[in-house]
Amino acid sequence: MSDSAAPRRQVLRHVRTSDVQALAQLVAQATQGVIDITEGVHQAVHGRLGLPGKASGQRTGGLTGGVYQAVRGVTRLVGWSTDAVLGALLPLLDEPTACPEASPQREAVLAALNGVLGDRLQAMGNPLAQAMELRVNGTPLMPTGQGLQALLPGTPAHLLLLVHGLCMNDAQWLRNGHDHGAFLARSMDAAPVYLRYNTGLHTSVNGRELALGLQRLAAAWPGPLERITLIGHSMGGLVARSAVACAQAAGLSWTALLRNMVFLGTPHHGAPLERIGHGADWLLASSPFTAPFARLGRVRSAGITDLRHGHVLDADWQGRDRFVSGADHREPLPLPEGVNCFAVGATLATRRSRLADRLTGDGLVPLDSALGRHDDPARCLAFAPERQFVAYRTGHLDLLSSRPVADQIRAWLTGPR
Repeated sequence: MSDSAAPRRQVLRHVRTSDVQALAQLVAQATQGVIDITEGVHQAVHGRLGLPGKASGQRTGGLTGGVYQAVRGVTRLVGWSTDAVLGALLPLLDEPTACPEASPQREAVLAALNGVLGDRLQAMGNPLAQAMELRVNGTPLMPTGQGLQALLPGTPAHLLLLVHGLCMNDAQWLRNGHDHGAFLARSMDAAPVYLRYNTGLHTSVNGRELALGLQRLAAAWPGPLERITLIGHSMGGLVARSAVACAQAAGLSWTALLRNMVFLGTPHHGAPLERIGHGADWLLASSPFTAPFARLGRVRSAGITDLRHGHVLDADWQGRDRFVSGADHREPLPLPEGVNCFAVGATLATRRSRLADRLTGDGLVPLDSALGRHDDPARCLAFAPERQFVAYRTGHLDLLSSRPVADQIRAWLTGPR
């Protein structure tokens, strides 16, 4: 066997046969997008030279338009044919013996793909779109008494739910040999449960689904459930806030058991990188020659654009084109009353300074955003000073494996109130 075949075999160990059909569908849609961009550039050049053509946003006419339509038709035909052929062949193929559905590499790739394109995957009905699941040790948790007892021996009266961030999954709470969930569960006699969800969907959509999932879980808890603690990393903190707001508005009973919420590097007021992405869209759209390429920026998911300002509620984004306005339209949402709320921020700087807080942060989230501070007092989140912690020389992902962070959370959650 040639040397070049070895890497290919390694990749195939992590690919399920059903993935092939899903990827073929995704490639067909991407091809349609490239055709649209090409036609857009063609129109811009024609308009600049004073040649006849269609207005921006319309299809090219005449013989040229017929060519583009033919290419689109062939692409759709190839997509349908490929889908039909693969649908017939895949049941005849054996799944790899390596059980790739348990492969951490495959799961990490799927999580990243859902973070970038998750809303499109769901809209297409693509099987690569991830459904929301509550999981224990990598196994989906069925909200039934028997299912809970099988995965949570003894079923403690304290539920510890951990919600991951953008482009991640439940298994990635384990980093550098440390898992905040397992570490804290031992100290608090709690049952650690991990959420897996499609991070490409709107934050409020995931929050609403989580609120209902927690209601089902609390109702099926086989023993007395006395308290709930939520820990969210990055986007996960926004999803947790959204779930609480949705549950309180709907009168769901589990919110009466919620005692603590911990936010790790959560962009409560947004992340600069998404705002830079929106600025790139605007710059591309400003020229007729580059405007067609602005469509590439519109590929990024609803979940990513929600991070521009830290959207939590449906009202923050509904009724607006998320690629048009860069203004902050959020409705102020305070921290939930009666719940102990704690904020952990990180900075790559060696010591605290206003410049480092605003420009450096943890590499993704500014310190002010992670601690809930805002220039508008109405938007500030009232984290008490003793419920804030700053980790220095720490990056965004390093919050998941930082021992000082773990010790601080444990002190908060197990200390006197």
